[in-house]
Amino acid sequence: MPAPFVHDFTDSTFEMRDLLGSKGAGLAEMTHLLGTDLVPPGFTVTTEACSAWLAAGRAVPPAIGDEIDSALHRLEAATGRRLGDRDRPLLLSVRSGGRISMPGMMDTVLNIGLTDATVDGLAIETGDERLAWDSFRRLIQMYTHVVWGVPAERFEGEIESVKLQTGAAGDHDLSVDALRELTSRFRLIHGEAAGHPFPQSPAVQITYAIGAVFASWHGERASAYRRINKIPDQWGTAATVQRMVFGNMSEASGSGVAFSRNDVTGAPDPTGDWLPNAQGEDVVSGSRNTLTLEDMQLTVPEAHERLLEILEILEHRFGDIQDCEFTVEDGHLWLLQTRTAKRPAQASVRFA
Repeated sequence: MPAPFVHDFTDSTFEMRDLLGSKGAGLAEMTHLLGTDLVPPGFTVTTEACSAWLAAGRAVPPAIGDEIDSALHRLEAATGRRLGDRDRPLLLSVRSGGRISMPGMMDTVLNIGLTDATVDGLAIETGDERLAWDSFRRLIQMYTHVVWGVPAERFEGEIESVKLQTGAAGDHDLSVDALRELTSRFRLIHGEAAGHPFPQSPAVQITYAIGAVFASWHGERASAYRRINKIPDQWGTAATVQRMVFGNMSEASGSGVAFSRNDVTGAPDPTGDWLPNAQGEDVVSGSRNTLTLEDMQLTVPEAHERLLEILEILEHRFGDIQDCEFTVEDGHLWLLQTRTAKRPAQASVRFA
């Protein structure tokens, strides 16, 4: 019987890193170490599936599609939510994760599963219409950028235009009506790039997002980086599919990146970036000015304290300085990634 192409986080181990990529392996280990109360559930589509996708003419082979469907059904059962459900929609992220971190790979689509129907359902369920429309415009923005290659600057220009029209000082000041307007503008950009309207099927959104993650492995910059660093083309990249958690839910929410120690000096003092009322891409893309972990302590002290405890646990488990991505959803801390931190020689020496 052939080895599976899809592995749930709960059924995976860190030793499967070549198959799962660094992101999937880290999520699997954190799931076992910290539990599903701290790591949103999900699954990884393996690096071997990336190779099979390429061999099939850049299409998901039926056998892999069946495995993805089965994994989605398990995720629906685990979360009590369903893809496309108007009342309790299951929303997902898709991220890339090779064995090593590589520049030039377009790697993230958030809020997959939002449609004209489910955006209203999310607004009703959460009681937050702004959250729903902010998440919907982000989905169309990321999806069109990652899947169809529209430059990020095109969307940022529209955001700045709407902020100017409405007098909003920042993204988080945009009203529901302003976010609806942005969503309409982003739909037009998608239609121009794709030649068809933004898909209303979550299954189509997932399939195209996974395909875009696999395609990014063969992008011009990623291919050049592999040649320079002698990384084999056949390694491929994995794609992680994970239940969404929302850092843009409230003032007691946010997203950030944290290092278990000072990533410059190696001193045993965690450092990082924090951005309230934001999703993770706002932090890692550099599109917004971030705050520090000390600022996080002022707004969500309990989540901050728990984060410091977890950073110590992860550093002890992996025996190295950790670089973690996290989200706080209405006060609740969620861990989304851990990996060995890149740092200068002085930090490595002090840590050793």
